[in-house]
Amino acid sequence: MRFEGYQTEGFFDEMFDAEGRPRPQADVLVRRLIGLTDGELERRQKAADLTLLNMGITFNVYGHEAGTEKIWPFDIIPRIIDGGEWDSIERGLKQRIRALNAFIGDIYGEQKILHAGILPSYLLESASSLLPPCQGLKPPRDIWCHITGTDLVRDADGQVYVLEDNLRCPSGVSYVLENRQVMKRTFPQVFEGLHIQPVDDYADRLLAMLQYVAPKGVSQPNVVVLTPGVYNSAYFEHSFLAQQMGVELVEGSDLVVSDGYVHMRTTAGLERVDVIYRRIDDDFLDPKTFRPDSALGVPGIMDVYRAGRVALCNAPGTGVADDKAIYAFVPQMIKYYLGEEMLLPNVPTFVCGEEQHRQHVLANLDKLVVKQTDASGGYGMLMGPHSTRAEREKFAELIQANPRRYVAQPMLSISRVPTIVGDRFEGRHVDLRPYILFGEDIFVLPGGLTRVALKRGSLVVNSSQGGGSKDTWVLADGARNGAAKPLDRVAAAMPVAAEGSAHT
Repeated sequence: MRFEGYQTEGFFDEMFDAEGRPRPQADVLVRRLIGLTDGELERRQKAADLTLLNMGITFNVYGHEAGTEKIWPFDIIPRIIDGGEWDSIERGLKQRIRALNAFIGDIYGEQKILHAGILPSYLLESASSLLPPCQGLKPPRDIWCHITGTDLVRDADGQVYVLEDNLRCPSGVSYVLENRQVMKRTFPQVFEGLHIQPVDDYADRLLAMLQYVAPKGVSQPNVVVLTPGVYNSAYFEHSFLAQQMGVELVEGSDLVVSDGYVHMRTTAGLERVDVIYRRIDDDFLDPKTFRPDSALGVPGIMDVYRAGRVALCNAPGTGVADDKAIYAFVPQMIKYYLGEEMLLPNVPTFVCGEEQHRQHVLANLDKLVVKQTDASGGYGMLMGPHSTRAEREKFAELIQANPRRYVAQPMLSISRVPTIVGDRFEGRHVDLRPYILFGEDIFVLPGGLTRVALKRGSLVVNSSQGGGSKDTWVLADGARNGAAKPLDRVAAAMPVAAEGSAHT
């Protein structure tokens, strides 16, 4: 397998520039790939797939294939990020998390941002993710968003944008760790001489963060991971992280509130729990406070939380910052709470609840991507440039009926990475989800989860809709690995990319 015939096709390619030359951070990797014997790369890909199968790295599928368990789709060609660029991304993410944490605390506190007129009050009042029972809560150490997965994309000009924030129960970090292990086991020679920032210490950092936010006076906190159970799509991750941290994995039925504290049922009796890394949604957390029909949560746990006798990570109520309409105001949040300009930009966003924005969106549905403010996973979207007239008319009716529920953004020309397709390489679109831990300080896992749309031309990277993943390599700052001379165009095998930038 070689790069003959591979074309960037006008998109920003993470491995090659528009002239077909390897980017500096990818130069050594490309040399290694070119130097492989015939069939070697295909054999390594098959070995990686077999490793994933034997390790039981899977995800559960909902919808029309409900109950199906699938092997995690993984492409062996990594995505490489220059260390200097990563430093800039990391600074932008830390800034964003500080502002979002301040925003959530303010919204459930004095709501100063509303009184200042920075955020329209109707957006907050109509947010489905706003939880009135959380008003007045004071989480330990004033940290609300302990674990965040922030989705990033790169546009045709190379600019990295924040696509959305995930502050409730962000998933996928286990695949970051397992992808790296699979690469090391099946393709160790590509790592030789490359200075790649490690990801293996994530579980240790996660545990340290959880212990840091324990209730006051607890010197050796007992930490557990709370899962909805084996039928949840991310159950593999729940069990994996619990195992890696050396803590108990529990379901709601394993916990009970007694004497004002949360306890875990064990064969030796009740054992007090101090910190809960909860992987169940707010609505199901406590049937006495939220959904009374929930069989997944722990009755009375919110009373213990309000009393400061247990820490919940993430804090209940953080989902208010996931709302895609509120996302549009993060630049203003950063300015208001931090007195700084945004380092990592948002995608320009039209909030359909605003009259002027709505009229623009309705007049340009064929050019925009329309999203539900409370949806995720690639659902509830209109891809305007690829839509039919009937689809646009349907969304126009939906927007007019409930404008608060929709936002729109320009369709970005999302970057691509070479991906193995049969016996050749083809460009496939990717996003990136770094994971950020907020404890004693803010830690950003180097790289994060690169999700790849495995279907040709698709922009949907979610595994439930045919997406997969790649290992993400962040080079140590300044490490270009001593390549003596940049490669010319790959053996003259890579045609010059088409002029301009295409949209999929």
